[in-house]
Amino acid sequence: MARDIIAPTKSNLIKTKERLNVAMEGYDLLEQKREILVMELMHKVEEVKLLERQLNQQVDTAYPALKRMLINVGRERAEKLSQSIHYNFRLNEKKTSIMGIGLLGLEIKLPKLELKYSPVNSYAECDETVMEFFNLLKTITELAAVRTIAWRLARELRKTQRRVNALDKMVIPTSRETIAYIDSVLEERERDSFFTSKLLKKKGVGGRK
Repeated sequence: MARDIIAPTKSNLIKTKERLNVAMEGYDLLEQKREILVMELMHKVEEVKLLERQLNQQVDTAYPALKRMLINVGRERAEKLSQSIHYNFRLNEKKTSIMGIGLLGLEIKLPKLELKYSPVNSYAECDETVMEFFNLLKTITELAAVRTIAWRLARELRKTQRRVNALDKMVIPTSRETIAYIDSVLEERERDSFFTSKLLKKKGVGGRK
């Protein structure tokens, strides 16, 4: 493992130990964040799966209802009836916070279901088709909102994982190697200084004789 190229001094040893402590604290916090993000992402993925199953079931009933309506009412009459139906949908950004992370999602507000055409021109097949596709639209918008949060959670998780890996594989090992190197150099210097001091003292004592 590589080490930092710095002078092996006591001040650099202190700085490197401080950097190692900060890196280890950061690693613990990021690891906790990563675990929470994983759990949140798994939860959102399960939501997506449930909504996708619900969507598939609604598609299987909505389009056959549309087909029955076109057969019984006729395409031209169905088109005229559809022109009297207008809904206003509101789509807004919604901020969700997870561990202090602001995640922008979608908030869709659907209007209340109303059968707005004249009762005189109403057909049971039309009512059924409108209700089926209204429910289908509601599920699609809910699915889009959950998928948006899931995608952004996954992106945040990748960023966090890269930071965890950088600390675990590079910063922390490099700091430890640097500390070990400086410690060994300082110890070697202390031994040299000790033996030199003893040698000088011995020579001094011998000279007095």
